[in-house]
Amino acid sequence: MSLEDKIKASAKDAEGKLQAAAGELTGDDQLKAAGEAKQLQAKVIDAAGGLKDKVADAADAVGDAFKGLGNKA
Repeated sequence: MSLEDKIKASAKDAEGKLQAAAGELTGDDQLKAAGEAKQLQAKVIDAAGGLKDKVADAADAVGDAFKGLGNKA
């Protein structure tokens, strides 16, 4: 996961927590729900970043395997 993705996820999560807390304190259910939705978005951003890392690792492993095949000739 890139540093930019981590920062985006952390910022979105913090924003969502603040918004949800404000909604809780004021009794504003819509504000609370919007904050919870932002926290969910942060989790999705984080999961997507983790998936990108796994795909990149798999691609590297495949590339390394093909390089190894070329050296056996």
